[in-house]
Amino acid sequence: MPDVATLALFCAFTLGLLVVPGPAVLYIVTRSVAQGRGAGLVSVLGVHAGSVVHVAAAALGLSALLAASATAYAVVKWGGIAYLVWLGVRNLVRRGGGGEEAVEPPAQSKRRLFWEGAVVNVLNPKTAIFFLALLPQFTVPAAGPVGPQILLLGLLWIVLGMASDGTYAMLASALAGRLRASRRARRRLEVGSGVVYLGLAAWLTAEKA
Repeated sequence: MPDVATLALFCAFTLGLLVVPGPAVLYIVTRSVAQGRGAGLVSVLGVHAGSVVHVAAAALGLSALLAASATAYAVVKWGGIAYLVWLGVRNLVRRGGGGEEAVEPPAQSKRRLFWEGAVVNVLNPKTAIFFLALLPQFTVPAAGPVGPQILLLGLLWIVLGMASDGTYAMLASALAGRLRASRRARRRLEVGSGVVYLGLAAWLTAEKA
């Protein structure tokens, strides 16, 4: 296993990257604003359930296959883009009432929020490539098999990521409380959510393989 100094360096490096908002943070913030702290935290769990898949794939060497195969990369990438576009269009075309009554609209179930977060992260091939590129840099071949070391580093990343993303979720939900009290404001949040989803899809489309 890596020594304490290596693990400390990895944690410091990871925190430096996590505080910069990326696609997963934007997704979590969107859900927190639209449906509250609980929804945001469930989305955090879903996103990092997706991270578990990527970490396991990196440890097993599957990410190397994804990096080497243009076809596999393209399939995952465009599958993720299609899913984000569907989420965005769904929010943009959803009917919302006017007025200012504080009537709570039907909320998405926690299970659905969890799986949406997981799918959004699993279908982002950039995450797989990122883990493949980053985690091996902190392994120590002389300390034992690389696979278990990658698994340990990936789990550390997930723990730190949940702490960072959970903070974003709580802050976003705290700032959005007044907005959710208005039906008109909630409709604007739905439109904003749709724009964010479509923006994430555009971001993935623009990224070079």
